[in-house]
Amino acid sequence: MHAADTNASPVVIVGAGLAGLTVALHLADRVPVVVLAKRELTEAATAWAQGGIVGVLGRDDSIESHVRDTRDAGAGLVDEGTARFIAERSAQAVEWLVQQGVPFTPDDDGPLGLHLTREGGHAVRRIAHAADATGKAIHDQLLAAAKAHPNISLRERWMALDLITSRHVQREEEPRCYGIYALDIDTKRVETLAARAVVLATGGAGKVYRYTTNPDTSTGDGIAMAWRAGCRVANMEFIQFHPTCLYHPQERSFLITEALRGEGGHLKLPDGTRFMAAHDERLELAPRDIVARAIDFEMKKHGLDHVWLDATHLGEAFLKEHFPTIHARCLALGIDIAREPIPVVPAVHFTCGGVVTDLLGRSDLPGVYAVGETAYTGLHGANRLASNSLLECVVLGQTCAEDILGQARLDPAPLPAWDESQVEDADEQVVIAHNWDELRLLMWNYVGIVRTTKRLERALHRIALLRSEIDDYYANFRVNRDLLELRNLVDCAELIVRSALLRHESRGLHFSRDYPRTLPVSFPTVLIAERGLRKL
Repeated sequence: MHAADTNASPVVIVGAGLAGLTVALHLADRVPVVVLAKRELTEAATAWAQGGIVGVLGRDDSIESHVRDTRDAGAGLVDEGTARFIAERSAQAVEWLVQQGVPFTPDDDGPLGLHLTREGGHAVRRIAHAADATGKAIHDQLLAAAKAHPNISLRERWMALDLITSRHVQREEEPRCYGIYALDIDTKRVETLAARAVVLATGGAGKVYRYTTNPDTSTGDGIAMAWRAGCRVANMEFIQFHPTCLYHPQERSFLITEALRGEGGHLKLPDGTRFMAAHDERLELAPRDIVARAIDFEMKKHGLDHVWLDATHLGEAFLKEHFPTIHARCLALGIDIAREPIPVVPAVHFTCGGVVTDLLGRSDLPGVYAVGETAYTGLHGANRLASNSLLECVVLGQTCAEDILGQARLDPAPLPAWDESQVEDADEQVVIAHNWDELRLLMWNYVGIVRTTKRLERALHRIALLRSEIDDYYANFRVNRDLLELRNLVDCAELIVRSALLRHESRGLHFSRDYPRTLPVSFPTVLIAERGLRKL
């Protein structure tokens, strides 16, 4: 083990989910690390992940099979080199988590002594899981390890505003990042944090839509910050709608895991008719985009608020053993899944695009890395294969840390303090609340599962009006978390709509009534920020 360089500027990691904690734990023996969480440390999308993590472990499995399944789900836009790189390291990733003490569901006859399940789009069982609460089991263990490490500083209720770049420090050299501005939410002060490197691990942008399975933290912060700093962003039109979110007035974000269909759950209409055979020969095991569109089609065709996911034939004992979280949560809401079907609707689940990076997490701006759902690596293509996301976090979290440790130590530069001399406290918050609701509703109605060019153009027009109000508010009042999240969401909304308008075909998660065919050859949608387009 190398001794830590305690005199070096820290690596600042924005986000305390699996991606951020993986980077932190691989760095902390060598350099000081600061991890920022804008809400409680336990509030991360990782903790909400039910299904599991891919591991090419079984005798009936292979790297080629996993790459093929990833490529098929990604509808022709998966970078095969990326898929192979990550698949080859999947077993090691699972082993590392086992070493960290993650309590995966055991199976004496399974590889590594683990029980493997199967999810939609996978040819074989290759998903290591901890019952139906894998993300929480992983997050709890890694968070405990981070808290115990003397070289990791965990700052709860701190939110990054923007990256500090060469433009701020007025250096003539090539553009790079020197740190970040961050808001201490409790003291309401914006601090300047110098950094050896900044790692953006803020998750996706699910909260840009009205209905999502994501936690409140998923406001696209890292994507928006990188875009404003001049980084490329790719494939933002591919927003994954999870087919089965619980439909209940008291619980709008509870995910019914893919694994329940993987174990034999049936999607049905109110009269008990199974309908997936009319949409795909793989039935309930088709990739998520196909299942989500099928449910959307049936709901519109029959005028339904939801469809049913029936798992009653699997038996109460099986459901309690393999899906205890779902069984208990539904039962608390008056739904006994062993005796009655579950009402479900599609909801935004995953942002397949993001900040363009390489396989070391490096963005276009030296000193800035992006990992996990914040990043675009080419792994997910036009549709993410189930349980590849946790794997990507672990594999590229490790390579990101290795690259940071291999970089020359940065000479610190004097960084300007945050200037609040021209602003005042906001007199009312209604503008933020109204614009937040309007943005999420227009994205749901105009930029949803099925799109048209006219609706996208209308959405872009309304986003421009909202941006004008938000920018005016930002320029005149002191910042707070709600304002910063809204500012980031409007950036992400524009990126999604502009990307969707550029794709003149239907592919994967992007379905356009005006361009229903899939082109024989297609490429990622890459947006390039114009210098000076976004004020810092």
